[in-house]
Amino acid sequence: MKRVVITGAGTINAIGHNVAETLEGFREGRCGIGPLDFPDVERLSIRIGGQVRGYDAEARFNRQQLALYDRFTQFTLLAVREAVAQSGLSFDGELAARSGVVLGNSGGGMTTLDANYRSVYEEGKNRVHPFVVPKLMNNAAASHVSMEFNLKGPSFTVSTACASSNHAMSQAFQMVHGGMAPVMVTGGSESMLCFGGVKAWEGLRVMSKDACRPFSANRNGMVQGEGAAVFVFEDYDHAKKRGAEILAEVVGFAMSSDAADIVMPSKNGAARAIRGAMMDARINPEEVGYINAHGTGTAANDKTECAAVADVFGAHADRLMISSTKSMHGHLIGGTGAVELLACVMALRDGVIAPTIGYEEPDPECALDVVPNEAREARVEVALSNAFAFGGLNAVLALRKV
Repeated sequence: MKRVVITGAGTINAIGHNVAETLEGFREGRCGIGPLDFPDVERLSIRIGGQVRGYDAEARFNRQQLALYDRFTQFTLLAVREAVAQSGLSFDGELAARSGVVLGNSGGGMTTLDANYRSVYEEGKNRVHPFVVPKLMNNAAASHVSMEFNLKGPSFTVSTACASSNHAMSQAFQMVHGGMAPVMVTGGSESMLCFGGVKAWEGLRVMSKDACRPFSANRNGMVQGEGAAVFVFEDYDHAKKRGAEILAEVVGFAMSSDAADIVMPSKNGAARAIRGAMMDARINPEEVGYINAHGTGTAANDKTECAAVADVFGAHADRLMISSTKSMHGHLIGGTGAVELLACVMALRDGVIAPTIGYEEPDPECALDVVPNEAREARVEVALSNAFAFGGLNAVLALRKV
């Protein structure tokens, strides 16, 4: 089996338009959540989100591209460009034929869908743009990435709600690990911050009107974000042979299904995924120094996740650092695990643990070291990234310092 390493990373999200800005945001505990800005926002009861601000699509893409690229596709392509540039790879010949892209996404082209429903139902128009379907389909981003970068190997999209990115990256890991592909471009993206997208989430009554405060006793719900993060997963021998810079090693993953409830999380399902990732990575619980939590800021999720961590790690749970960066960039739904993996890479590579900001009151049901409000310097050898989605779909990745 092949060792799998990360040789490139890229992102655009509410706290940074690239990796350097995002890691700086993590270190500073910068909050990217603020008032939403789009048509009819005044009709919503939820008016905050982790929106990508200062973004000019016309400065990044030409008119023909914008006719095909929904906002989630635009974010994906920008992240991939940064990741591939850092990796130093050029895809041609045999490398292009065997390399591919697996991305996570949940809402697809929600902004395209919202705009065209408005056009047809509110404005009474009888025709829509001929590219509406290829623009809104969930696999649009993966397809455009494969075309722009000449990736002719396995290319597809995984859609498992809030675990989409982790499931996608797990599949990419498995392909490189098993020798199917020498390189896989992987991660996730989402852009559901439009009237229809937020209105649908309002109906679940899990959204906060003021802030995302994971693990804090006064937490009152999640806050949506948008953006993308993408990584280059590469065969270790291939990377070493060409002298590539290695950011971290992906050493294991596991998936589980609660098979219980469509929205309520299960401690047992989460615990099985965490244990499975460590077993796959052949690491002991005591080796894990940091967990990037799913940590949505809802009452049920946070206490269930903390209970699962305590169950898996026992006494070592008190020595673990666990934080939720959703408090800064919001919950990117299908893209969230990919942005959060950046915090794991930062912990391993730079020895900086991203904080859980907005933390105000201790909760006895979340009595772990949640790195409250300020980043922390610490030596970490192994990190886990948790994703626990609606539908009871769980995916956990394990990374090791190189």
